[in-house]
Amino acid sequence: MPTPYEPSVLRNATLPDGTRADVRLADGVITAIRAAAEPTDPTGPAQPAEPPADAVDLAGALLMPAFVDGHAHLDKTFLGSPWQPHLPVADLRTQIAAERELRRRIPVPVEERAMTLARRMSALGTGHVRSHVDIDPDVGLDGLHALLAVREACRDFLGIQLVAFPQSGVVTAPGVADLLDAALREGAELIGGLDPAGFDGDAAGQLDVVFGLAERHGAGIDIHLHDGGTTGTGQLREIARRTAALGLGGRVAVSHAYALGQVDDAEVARTAETLAAAGVAIMTNGPAGTMPPVLRLRDLGVRVFAGSDNIRDAWWPYGTGDMLERATIIGLQGDLMTDDDLRYAASLATDNAAAVLGLTGYGLAEGARADLVVVDAASVPEAVAGHPPRLLVLHGGRVVADHRPPHRG
Repeated sequence: MPTPYEPSVLRNATLPDGTRADVRLADGVITAIRAAAEPTDPTGPAQPAEPPADAVDLAGALLMPAFVDGHAHLDKTFLGSPWQPHLPVADLRTQIAAERELRRRIPVPVEERAMTLARRMSALGTGHVRSHVDIDPDVGLDGLHALLAVREACRDFLGIQLVAFPQSGVVTAPGVADLLDAALREGAELIGGLDPAGFDGDAAGQLDVVFGLAERHGAGIDIHLHDGGTTGTGQLREIARRTAALGLGGRVAVSHAYALGQVDDAEVARTAETLAAAGVAIMTNGPAGTMPPVLRLRDLGVRVFAGSDNIRDAWWPYGTGDMLERATIIGLQGDLMTDDDLRYAASLATDNAAAVLGLTGYGLAEGARADLVVVDAASVPEAVAGHPPRLLVLHGGRVVADHRPPHRG
């Protein structure tokens, strides 16, 4: 990572709306956005003001707010350790057991692997990430403590939000409820869940624990839900009901929600209207199987956001940490084709994800925090379709990654 520096102005930027602008920065925030100065006739009396010495000329490259990865697992990644062949397994419980054994054999500590991934995410333009961290009887709070240390080490280039994730279940795993309680006391901002019906076999029991702890600690909620069909949509409506009852609208998300891609439109509409009314968001990473119909959910008022999910770990060998690439994947899987669709795909990894994470001062506007990424593209649709190189990444107004060729100034 280069030595960070703080430019006072980003000149000749193409904004997401297609206009050219000079963006001024000071004390980590955007202080002004002005139309880019037009060159004047050199024979005339007026000449453009000399740009400040620390100005950066973007030469028309696209300037976007930094990407937000709404769902990752920093504690699981194998990045930074030797390549691990993927081991196919038959079902979720077997996968969890296999992962636990494989992670014991990895010679590189969690902190080091998570830092490798965090640096990669930042270099690709991500400014904030929500990471789930396993909390179960086997690892206890070890993973949480590791990621709390990583969060502190990354604070100057990546914001990290932590979800206490019961990977081995809640009611079927003795002691997990107490561990989740402790995790929220020790620094996790949200509590997670895992297939309340399909994994724990007790949807009401798991949701009682999850919502009870959220209410006690004033925490948000982000539940993994892989359960399919009407079993899944029924749980989505129950999550929405509990969210509304506790006034947690805007602070609850359900990750994956495959069921929404497996039921008829009437069931989608019924469930989506309940989710929208309660303020429950849906995360997708654009899976190869069924995925939520993102455009339909948008039209029904449900906030959808994007995340990487697993990156090079025991669950699958894929993943790069590139949220533009993730937007491309979601666009391909969801049949997002028009320029407006592609802009919506980008919003899943920018504005929508930022709203779900509750980020304040986010965006490309005067007064917003200067978490920004410069993309080698002329428009947002082009950026999503091709996920081109990142040229600059800023976090709090400081350049934390500079990939510009030498001739770009």
